[in-house]
Amino acid sequence: MDTGQTMPQVPLFTPDGRYLVVRGRLWRAANPGLSAAEHARLVKTLMAARRQIGAARRAGDRPALALAAAAVDAAKHGLGERGPVWWHDGAPDYNRHLARNTPYADWYAAQRQQ
Repeated sequence: MDTGQTMPQVPLFTPDGRYLVVRGRLWRAANPGLSAAEHARLVKTLMAARRQIGAARRAGDRPALALAAAAVDAAKHGLGERGPVWWHDGAPDYNRHLARNTPYADWYAAQRQQ
């Protein structure tokens, strides 16, 4: 029976786990070195801040919007998705780059053929 809803797709991560690929673009993944409790706390904080952004936009409250955006940024830094990279091998950060324009290009092309 077709309910008209599609199943959510499993996110595609680069082989090294550093990036999530969304519509061909690399987005830095959360630091796998975080404890499960710390990761959960930061995700909860991030989701709350995103809800606050929506409420502030609907209310036209610019000061609240700025505070909520700062909270999102802080949570993303805590998760390792922004700011200094969480890996220690000196590899550059390709966050927000198109996968096809990075060293992951061949790997990504192979994923798209499957």
